[in-house]
Amino acid sequence: MKHNGDNGPAGEGGPIDSDNAGEPGGPRGGPGKRGDGEAPPPAELKHGRQQPGEKGQQIVLRGPRQLADALPYLLGYRPDDSLVVVALQGERGQCGARIRIGIPASPEEWPALATQIAICLKRFGDGRGPEGAIVYLCRDPASGESAGSVMQRLRPLAQRLRTACGQREIPVYEALCLSGGRVWSYCCPDPLGCPDEGQPFATAGTSVLAAASAYAGFQVRGSQREMERRLTALGQPLADLQEGALDSVGAALVPRMLLPGGDAAVRRETLRLAGALMARFRQAVPRPGCGPAEADAHDDALLGFSEAATVILGLQDRETRDRAAEWMEGKDVGPALRLWRALARRCVASYAQHAAAPLTLAGWVAWSGGDEPTARVALVRALRTDPEYVFAQLLHRACNEALDPELLRRCLRKDRADRGTGGTGTPGADRA
Repeated sequence: MKHNGDNGPAGEGGPIDSDNAGEPGGPRGGPGKRGDGEAPPPAELKHGRQQPGEKGQQIVLRGPRQLADALPYLLGYRPDDSLVVVALQGERGQCGARIRIGIPASPEEWPALATQIAICLKRFGDGRGPEGAIVYLCRDPASGESAGSVMQRLRPLAQRLRTACGQREIPVYEALCLSGGRVWSYCCPDPLGCPDEGQPFATAGTSVLAAASAYAGFQVRGSQREMERRLTALGQPLADLQEGALDSVGAALVPRMLLPGGDAAVRRETLRLAGALMARFRQAVPRPGCGPAEADAHDDALLGFSEAATVILGLQDRETRDRAAEWMEGKDVGPALRLWRALARRCVASYAQHAAAPLTLAGWVAWSGGDEPTARVALVRALRTDPEYVFAQLLHRACNEALDPELLRRCLRKDRADRGTGGTGTPGADRA
């Protein structure tokens, strides 16, 4: 497992998803040291659309319930089966980094995971490390299991994280378990304030934090599992039909690509078809107010099996994929994200690894359009699909390091201009 977008260990951990933007709007908590018998410090969350020199709204968070309520607003979604670490920086503990990674199923992997998380934290702040950290362990109970047993089972992981961070002079102010709609503190010694049965989550959307986030225009996009479901391959009977189309289209494409100039011809045809699909997705939008499942079903109906197969196979060519990435801003963002997600869902069965290209494009256009939570989920899934996919690695690292996507947009605009294709036409169109 490596820091800032490199791939994690094999297994359920996966790539580390981190954000060291140090953005305003992050949580704040006092950085002073505390022993096991001391109460956790309050935290503050700054909200509001800020202009230079203006102060955002300060919201004080106290106790496990309020800290748990803050987590979806830190990530932009509700994490599932995840370890999340929030680093606190500065005199008032401003949020300087957020790390999310899947919890390995085997406890044998936990010591190494705790060490690597602490090492990642230490690298923030030019190697000085944060002033402290808050740890969240998020896992819902399996069938027949209680949330309390999940909390007890994850306690050794919480302790290892506290020890590993403490050895690097990073105090863990609070370590929480979120399971089955309840929250437990691993640090609170007060049985009255932190009962053995845990505390129920606050009712969604009723807290001061939720109201301030809504006022600031911040949107929580549901759970991580719901977001990943939108990128998951179609099931039967559609999967068999799509796999058959991929087989047939592939059998026809390969001989053509072996002919002189065949690869360029296939590239043009792929981008021409992708442009036609973009126009179709721009014109046919899901019903306003519909849920994600209905919206995805609508988009799936817009794609023919052979059309999807042709574009999926064409996007395996790096130059074709890079030109497709030019649908990245303005009115192209929404249709492009929908199209790339729909194509990722068509990468079924033996073609599952082909999803790395549309998943990465989905991550790119989401990031370019300002939807960072969606971008992170798509890029992590791309890296799980193909850990060696360089474009996904680079984008994930850039997103983690809070780089400006405008840098890449400028490069893509220049490439388009050099080919003589300005405007929002088909990115792959060559100069006549």
